[in-house]
Amino acid sequence: MDNDLKGKVALVTGGNGTLGQEHCGALLECGAIVYSADINLIKNNRFEEFKSYNQIHLDVTSENSIKTALSKVLKNEKAVNILINNAAIDSKVQNQTITGDFSRLENFTLEQWNQELNVGLTAAFLCSKYSGNHFAQNGGGVILNIASDLSVISPDQRLYYNKDISNINQQPVKPVTYSVIKAALIGLTKYLSTYWPEGIVRVNALSPGGVFIDQPIEFVQKIENLIPLGRMANKDEYKSAIQFLCSNASQYMTGQNMIMDGGRSVW
Repeated sequence: MDNDLKGKVALVTGGNGTLGQEHCGALLECGAIVYSADINLIKNNRFEEFKSYNQIHLDVTSENSIKTALSKVLKNEKAVNILINNAAIDSKVQNQTITGDFSRLENFTLEQWNQELNVGLTAAFLCSKYSGNHFAQNGGGVILNIASDLSVISPDQRLYYNKDISNINQQPVKPVTYSVIKAALIGLTKYLSTYWPEGIVRVNALSPGGVFIDQPIEFVQKIENLIPLGRMANKDEYKSAIQFLCSNASQYMTGQNMIMDGGRSVW
């Protein structure tokens, strides 16, 4: 089958996060040898049946850590074939009592800016730099950058409005870094897709929409009104896209941004 990944070795950054685990699972189902690379190693019983599932420590903000992690994988495997740049810092909507002081542009510190760009963008550059060069010298490979529907549209800050906060300057917002990082990942995707000669390294992006993870009902209702399909995504609904983009099923596709947002960016 075209999405057969048997014997292929994949490195997934932020692999122990909510969507990171879904990406790992999608690759494992197609026979890949998966290394979940994360700064936090966890006991994960979910993938016990897969002997090809591994965890490896990786601090994506450290170039040395990235080089060390790749070297450790290559000690165990003949080559690495797939890189999913998934690591990110994302402010979650969990309750209606949070304040927006920390997230608003006026209060957003340079330290926050640098930290979030380091995790979400610089890390993708560094991981692609070392993995892509390895792919180019060892028969090719696939880089997949996990972006967002906010790579092509602006965040609707009305979604985060908290009626219990009277001061407009304290209303929570989606931080500026999220949009900047996700848009920049599309630029990185296009650049890398033409960098290595003859397309030996394919590079694409996946832009998911909002995923339902027990957010407050008021928030869910507001965002559902912005989505033509009328609902948020389930966390496992990007599985087929991951399998497609990382396998030969998409062998004539590179430099593209696949948007799966229930149609939100169409309106």
